[in-house]
Amino acid sequence: MPQPASTPAPDHDPAAAAARIEAGRRLFAGRIDFLKSAPALQFLPAPDAPEVAFAGRSNVGKSSLLNALAGRKALARTSVTPGRTQELNFFDVGAPLAFRLVDMPGYGFAKAPKDMVKKWRFLVNDYLRGRQVLKRALVLIDSRHGIKDVDREVLEMLDKAAVGYRLVLTKADKVKATDLAAVTQATADEARKHPAAHPEIIATSSELGMGIPELRAAVLDAIS
Repeated sequence: MPQPASTPAPDHDPAAAAARIEAGRRLFAGRIDFLKSAPALQFLPAPDAPEVAFAGRSNVGKSSLLNALAGRKALARTSVTPGRTQELNFFDVGAPLAFRLVDMPGYGFAKAPKDMVKKWRFLVNDYLRGRQVLKRALVLIDSRHGIKDVDREVLEMLDKAAVGYRLVLTKADKVKATDLAAVTQATADEARKHPAAHPEIIATSSELGMGIPELRAAVLDAIS
């Protein structure tokens, strides 16, 4: 006996996908404020709202992507000096508060002192393992370079902490379409090796706005 047709998944239902993108746009069109920086766990804000954290190598374009996501030019500080951010930076989204964005310190900066690298690992690992309101991590990968060993270390850290995450390609406008397709496939192949990774990859460009609506929808999905 024929089975009834199943309802299309939201990602493959054009109407549902459009609705999610519009809901994401509205979410980020409201109030967004910097809350505080936390150099250690005792300085974290009260766990009274869902959180979505951003991780990535130094100079991956994390601050630029956060600014593009929020539709602000200077929400997150950008710096010509990689590795500048060494604290967890929290941003309140919505009034009333809907959720928080968390800008985690950049990793993998070759010239960083060993004690700074150790401090980063302890801070981030403790946050990932102990933050019950953390709903999703977004790990940024530079489209020009793809996944590096230092990225894999962070993915394994997230796997062990049982924190769900998505891989997001940055600076997609800086590579040819064929190269972008190849790095997207390679990133998806890597994601399949990790139990906590979402299988779908989002390619973005902060400068062109590419992938930003889809990323907003992904954040909305994470906190819903």
